[in-house]
Formats: sequence, structure tokens, C-alpha cells
Amino acid sequence: MSIEHSRGYPAQVPDGDPDTLRVACVQLTAGSDKAANLENAQRLVARAVSLGAELVVLPEKWNLVGGPEVLHEGAETLEHGESVRAMAGWAKQHGVVLIGGSIAERREGREKLSNTSLVFDASGDLIARYRKLHLFDVEVGGHVYRESQSEEPGDEVVLTEAGGWKIGLTICYDLRFPELYRLLALAGAELVAVPANFTLRTGMAHWKTLLRARAIENAFYVAAPGQLGEPMPGRPSYGHSLVVDPWGTVIAEAPDRETVVVAELERRRVSEVRSSLPVLAQRRPDVYRRFEPK
Repeated sequence: MSIEHSRGYPAQVPDGDPDTLRVACVQLTAGSDKAANLENAQRLVARAVSLGAELVVLPEKWNLVGGPEVLHEGAETLEHGESVRAMAGWAKQHGVVLIGGSIAERREGREKLSNTSLVFDASGDLIARYRKLHLFDVEVGGHVYRESQSEEPGDEVVLTEAGGWKIGLTICYDLRFPELYRLLALAGAELVAVPANFTLRTGMAHWKTLLRARAIENAFYVAAPGQLGEPMPGRPSYGHSLVVDPWGTVIAEAPDRETVVVAELERRRVSEVRSSLPVLAQRRPDVYRRFEPK
């Protein structure tokens, strides 16, 4: 597995202090009506911009939620998708960096879809894409979830640079795999996005704990917008979109409604925590690699 750095893309960024970044997490309830979802997201992105956001992050599958048939019918290519065009247009219109949560992506010659996160710079150019590595194939709370029925996993760890910050890209269930976040930290990530649609049951038990743990372990910021309500009937989502600082302090949390939460990030906070608790520098990979689990 390689780490894809997106520095080869043109990266126009908003004007402002590169050592600070005002981040907004959009919290919403999507469904099977893509047109309605697009309209709702457009409104909430505009709301985020009105609150001074320079980077806006949408949740997982913000444009379409449903079973395999719904996803296959509504999946988009990156070249011609209406949701892709919309996100590019919002970023350019408002002059902000937009992390488009994730959408179901159709790729030529592939039977299964990808759960794909796209990043657009302030000129509306696509500067990075990340395909979800870990598929949510579980049985929890009396429900069976099988993302692999309609989707295939990605095969690249992605770090991009936008707004003057190094940003790692992850999606939802990835949160349970700390090695991914450590790789991003070692590659220089200062902020990691975790667009999600966590279930109500797992969210109540684990959401905040896992997000704080990933931030603490790696001494970076985490921005995690989620869906809430019932994107699929009978399968409630947790919401509680969060922004967590490198010390593990929750600096923004959404209430139980469609909304936008905004937080101011400071680059010096990352360096302060990494200096006082230098866990990244004190790793012992020389010892770790001797242990080969059977």
C-alpha cells in the first residue's frame, strides 16, 4: 500500500493566515432523492461559508443513501457526475476548499462501486481523491451491514495539501483502524477528515472515544461530519459531528439536528503537542518489525 501525495495537482487556496484554518463540518440527513440531497447540501455549504469557513467537510454518502440497487443507479463517474460538478461549483463560487464527504463512484470496467472522497480547491479544481479502504461488513444492533455487496475497497492512503495544511483523508469505518491514521501522521498530516454515517448504536458507544483516540495518538486535528436521523428507514444514524484538537479536546460538537459546526484550527497546537509528547519521534519500528504475527 502506498501513500498518494496530491501535490501534483494545482492547489489554489483561500487567502488568509496559513497557520490557522477555519473548518466547518456539515451535518445532515441524506436519503434516496439525490436532487433533494444536493439542494440541502448546497444550503448547508452556504451556511458554513457565512460562518467564515475556509474548509468545508461534508459527511459520508451525503448525496445518496440506499441499498445496492439505489447506489448502483445513482453512482457517478468523476468526469460526468452531477454531484461532482456541484461540489466543484460550490468550492469555486465560495472560494473555499471542499472535502466532499463521500459519494458512490462508478468506474469503467468495474462491476462494484467505490466509496470515494473528493477534495476541491478554492478554484473548484479536483486536487485529491480517496477510496474507502475498509468496508463496513458487520452485524450490530440486530442489523446486518454488507458494504461489500455493492462496493470494493480502495488501495491507497491519501494525503493532500490544501489551505496551506496537510490533510489526511479517511471515511467512517476507517476510524477503527489506527494504523491508517498513524501512517498519515508519519507522512505529515496535521488534520484528518473522517466523513461518516455511524450507526446510532455504535456511535453512542464508540464515536467520540475513537475520534479522540485517533487525535491523541497522532497529535493532529480530526474533523468528523456525520449523518443523523434515518438516512435509511429503520437504521438510525448517530450524528454528533465533531472537531477534535491534537490534545484530544472536543472543540466543536453538533447538536441533534441538521446544522453546521465551525472550529478554528491553529498549526502551532500540533507542534506544541508533538513537542511535549513526542510519541511519533519515539516510535521503535526496529523492534516492531521483529514481531511477525502468525
